[in-house]
Formats: sequence, structure tokens, C-alpha cells
Amino acid sequence: MKKSLTKNKKCKNKDCNKLFDQIRFGQVACSIQCAIEIDRQKRKAKEAKEWRQEKKQRKEKLKTLNDWCKDLETEINKIVRLIDKGNPCMMCSVHPMKKVNACHYHSVGSSPSLRFNLFNEWTGCESCNNHKGGNIHGYDILLIEKYGREKWEYIKFDLIRLYPYLGLTIPELKEKIKEARKIVKELKSIDLLTPYPYSLRWSMREKYNKRLKIYL
Repeated sequence: MKKSLTKNKKCKNKDCNKLFDQIRFGQVACSIQCAIEIDRQKRKAKEAKEWRQEKKQRKEKLKTLNDWCKDLETEINKIVRLIDKGNPCMMCSVHPMKKVNACHYHSVGSSPSLRFNLFNEWTGCESCNNHKGGNIHGYDILLIEKYGREKWEYIKFDLIRLYPYLGLTIPELKEKIKEARKIVKELKSIDLLTPYPYSLRWSMREKYNKRLKIYL
């Protein structure tokens, strides 16, 4: 009778999980039947993983330029929320906000070339963003109050003049999405004890705009 190498080892068969005494190196099953079942489970898991990868590739092939733009905008929105986390609404100063929106100053419909620009997007409340048409009057007042007239003019007038057209291709959008996701991951890893002050929020936007290399 062979001596046990390990006692009370759990069988790797998901439907078994019984404890057994291991008598061979690499033994993971309590019986031949369980060993066969483990192989079947491994094959099934591998096939499922391969199918998920294939399905993802198929979906990506069907994506349009607009679909990729929406994916990038989703990541930009996340960056904006993380930079502005814990701060009041940039349009009416309400705090805390029941629902935080990432609010474009120049709307995507009127200025699609600015949809990814971090200076064109700040967090605001649901009421201002969806029920008050973006509350541009309140946006103007708070931008001037917090950043001064020169920076407000940069957002209101210069952004449109400087970036009237983007023309990003699908491969370029994919690259920007990857970089934006890295930024999101980095921002999420920061243990934020207090909200970022207004001055830092501006410099962070400047930093990440440069890093994304969309508005050069």
C-alpha cells in the first residue's frame, strides 16, 4: 500500500470537493471518475474562454466609428468624475449631489470635436445637466468665480477656435481608450481623503489632456 503524500486534500472536481489522501505527485482527484470529470471541466472552461474572446472580436469588428467615440467618451467621463470627486456642482454649487453627472460646457451636438476635452467637462448635478438645459449661465458664473475670466474665456471661446475638428480614426480611438483606462486606474488607486482643490483640478485636466494627446 502506497504511503500518502498529503492527507485531507480537496478533490478538484467542482461537483465533488471530497477530501482524500494524495498518493501521487500532481494528483488532484479522489478517483478516476473525478479525474475524467476534471478534464471535462477544464475543456469546457477553455472553450468558454475562447468563445468569449471570439465574441469580443466579432463585436469589435461590427463597431462603427461612433461606437468607438462613445467608448472613449465613457472613459473621459470617468476621469472627470474622479478629478472632481467630492466637489460641488460646477453649475449651481449644490453639495452633496444626489446624482453626479459629467457635464459638457459645449454640448456634444454643437461641438463634437470637444467631447473628449477635459476642460470642456466638469461634474454637475442631475437637475442642472438634464432639467435646466446644462445651466450655462450658472456654469459661466462659477467658472469665472473659481478660475477667473481669462480661463473662462479659454473654455467658452478658445476651445472652439483651437479645436474645430478632430478626425480621429478607429485605430487612434482604440489607443486613446487604452490610455484613458490607464489614467482611470491610476486615479482610482489614489486614497483620496479630501476633494481635490479647484487649482489642482485645473492642472490635472491640463496634465491628462496632454497625456491623451487628443488636443495638441
